[in-house]
Amino acid sequence: MFMAPLSLVRTPGERPATLPRARARTQGPLIGQILVARGALAPGDLVKALALRERQDTRLGEILLTHGMVSEAEFYAALADQWQSRLVDIVAEPPDPRLIDAAGAESCLRHRLVPWRRVGGATVVVTARPEEFARRAEELPARLRPALMAVASERDVLDALLALRSRRLAWRAETLAPEAESCRIWDGRRFRRRCLAALALIAATHIGAPVAAFAALTGLAIVALLANIALRVGALLTGAHRHLRERLADGPPPTPPAIARLPVVSILVPLYHETAIAERLLVRLSRLTYPRELLDICLVTEDNDETTRAALAATRLPRWLRVVTVPEGTLRTKPRALNYALDFCRGSIVGVYDAEDAPDPDQIHRVVARFHERGPDVACLQGVLDYYNARSNWMARCFALEYAAWFRVVLPGLERMGLAIPLGGTTLFFRRAALEELGGWDAHNVTEDADLGIRLARHGYRAELIDTVTEEEANCRPWPWVRQRSRWIKGYAMTWAVHMRAPRRLWRQLGPRKFIGMQVLFGGSLMQSFLAPVLWSYWLLILGLPHPLGGAPVWAAVALEGLFLFSWAVNVAAMLVGVSGPRHRHLMPWAFTLGLYFPLATLAAAKALFEMVTKPFFWDKTCHGIDDAAHEAPPASDLAAAPGQIRAPAPVPRPALTDPIGELRP
Repeated sequence: MFMAPLSLVRTPGERPATLPRARARTQGPLIGQILVARGALAPGDLVKALALRERQDTRLGEILLTHGMVSEAEFYAALADQWQSRLVDIVAEPPDPRLIDAAGAESCLRHRLVPWRRVGGATVVVTARPEEFARRAEELPARLRPALMAVASERDVLDALLALRSRRLAWRAETLAPEAESCRIWDGRRFRRRCLAALALIAATHIGAPVAAFAALTGLAIVALLANIALRVGALLTGAHRHLRERLADGPPPTPPAIARLPVVSILVPLYHETAIAERLLVRLSRLTYPRELLDICLVTEDNDETTRAALAATRLPRWLRVVTVPEGTLRTKPRALNYALDFCRGSIVGVYDAEDAPDPDQIHRVVARFHERGPDVACLQGVLDYYNARSNWMARCFALEYAAWFRVVLPGLERMGLAIPLGGTTLFFRRAALEELGGWDAHNVTEDADLGIRLARHGYRAELIDTVTEEEANCRPWPWVRQRSRWIKGYAMTWAVHMRAPRRLWRQLGPRKFIGMQVLFGGSLMQSFLAPVLWSYWLLILGLPHPLGGAPVWAAVALEGLFLFSWAVNVAAMLVGVSGPRHRHLMPWAFTLGLYFPLATLAAAKALFEMVTKPFFWDKTCHGIDDAAHEAPPASDLAAAPGQIRAPAPVPRPALTDPIGELRP
């Protein structure tokens, strides 16, 4: 039952007012009329805001507040009058935590409401969205009904809720993914016993039958290499065709489809010890041309990260940029932070950026248009990653070559072949409904992106590549590179182990093609990383030096040499195709030097194996901002804009999907 009281809040000693009969909608004037009548809103601004709302799937209040047409205090005071209710200061007078528990803290957070007090057998529920209150009141547990409505700002509702139940929400973020598809029940002791048993078996066989043992390891390594070559050749033949066709296409790009009402898009940007890059990040995000009232960017920080939070607190953030602080818990990982922040999002589309990202200005428009074109089975879009510091040194060039092949050739090829795509950690966009159905990210997986790509496929969803670029900072120092790659290898290994707990079920869910593709992508890649030194040792045989299999026939050595050269040629071909555009052609000569680059992955694999035994959920963070000077550094004046705004260094042309009243854009 929904009841809208005339008076709920009283001063000490005042008797509660008589409550009127329930009604689901206000009969008073509209919010815009109230604000204009009070002199809080200019009539011309109201006309512009109403015109924007016709094209956008958002509340009028978000438009007014985002563009600074009305103050927050004036808006919520008028909103309370419109709904014949009262404003409640729930920060000064906190709600009853038992009532929050009865309603569910995550539900309160999602719907921006808080059960506040029990009054005369009813529950006073404070909301920032009174137009939704009638529906939400019916969803409350029976013990909280009937419900009486009061109004507070969204900021106060969130602050009051988090002051009491942030720890509970943080615990939920750690266990959001289904246990059967999560690595949180990883048994490190059992894995350690298995590793020791495997090492003992290998040592014993090498002592008792060294030739047979080395030959067996060689066979496994060759099988892994052949599987990876076959997959990469297939991806190269399909992905290269798509890449070259798009690059050689003549004429202007196709006109995006007409969208009746543009949706709200939320972007999660996890930050941890990012003081060196925080200012540049804000300027880069300000270049996005999507309407500000439809842009909801959450900068996700950790509770113990005082340096990053202080840096953000010293910067004036616009309304479309806000900070979400994750409380401490039993672990500290990026997917846990993403899960915690998910309920804070307003958008029906949820994206992820990294701290050093510089996305294309029209990227959100492209994402919205693609989701509009596709059916609900396409639950995820993966953008292309590129690097703005590719000229810094040899490692940066190799990193850029590797990613050019992966994002411009291999992943498009896997998509065309109908295989599950292991997602990247950034420039990812999801339909929120599908993401929540899957249980968000696995908070304990250190490659939550690749894992989520497999989970999407298991549940019948598809991920597609989208032709929009986000520039990042290439990891161009040896030890940080090893640390980052070891996290990826560890995450790949744990992802494979988690999904192979029930191989028959996985076969049924993925189908034969995707199942085999997953084995090659994850199992084959891992085996190749761990057994690469076995294959490298055969250069001794080829060079006529002593080797455990020195008695092997000459044809075997020639065959191995041919296999090595063919594998190298396939990798180089993929990289050359990936950098065939005019912007990256300077990298082509460096593709022939990657034979000196990949051996570092074996060191990373050894580190990953050690951590799987000792600290499987440890997130070895990649430091950002080390080589960020390669990208243009904005002057300090770029952040000294008008209140509530961040000014971009240069104007960017707006695509056709922007709002019809461009002068409202900050």
